[in-house]
Amino acid sequence: MSEIKGPYLGMKIPEDLCFDTDHGKKCFREYKGKWLLLFSYPGDFKPVCATEIIAFSRKYEEFRKRGVELLGLSVDTTYSHIEWKKQIEQAFGVKVPFPIIADVDMKVASIFNAVPPGQSAATRAIALIDPDLKLAWFAAYPHNNGRNIDEILRVIDAVQFSFMYGYATPADWKPGDPVIVLPPTTTEAAEKRLKEPDIECKYWWFCTKKYELVVQA
Repeated sequence: MSEIKGPYLGMKIPEDLCFDTDHGKKCFREYKGKWLLLFSYPGDFKPVCATEIIAFSRKYEEFRKRGVELLGLSVDTTYSHIEWKKQIEQAFGVKVPFPIIADVDMKVASIFNAVPPGQSAATRAIALIDPDLKLAWFAAYPHNNGRNIDEILRVIDAVQFSFMYGYATPADWKPGDPVIVLPPTTTEAAEKRLKEPDIECKYWWFCTKKYELVVQA
C-alpha cells in the first residue's frame, strides 16, 4: 500500500520534529496537551502578510482564552523574522508576541504541502492541531488574499466544542447557538430518537439541542 501523504484530518504530527524560530529552537512535542494553530505565509516584508501578522497579534489574547498557542511559519531566516517584527512594531505600534518558524529547509511546510510544486514560498495555510497532536482543521488561502481572524476563531470554537462534547455544529455556528445531535445509525435508534427528551427534531435524522443544555450537563 502506498503511503498516504497529508495534510488530512486526523493526521498525526511528528512530535519529535524540531525547528528554529525567533524564540529559539522548538519541537512539536512541546505543544502536546495543548491546542496549536500553525499558520504559514508567503514571506516577511510583504504587505498582505504584514496585515495578517498584525491581525493575529491584536487577537492574540482571544486565542489564549481558548487555550490556543500561535505559531507562524515562512521560509525566511530567523534574522529576517526578528527584523520584520521590529519594523512592524515601529510602523504599526503592534508587538508580535508569538514565535515564527524559520522554515528555510521547508521541513515543516512539507508536512502540510504548504509550498506548492515549483514554488519557493509557502501558501497561507492554516493547521489547527489538537492536544493529541492530530490535525483537526486545515485550510489554504491564495497569496493575494488575507485571512479573516474572526472566522478562524469561530472555527476554533466549533472544533473545540465538538472535541469536548461530541456534538456537531451547523453552518455559521457560534457559541450559544443550538447544536446538532449526531444522527442515529440503526432503525431501532431512529425510532427512539423522536422520543428523547431535551432535543428538537424536524425528522429523526435532523435533531438539535440547546447549547446551554449541553455545556451545563
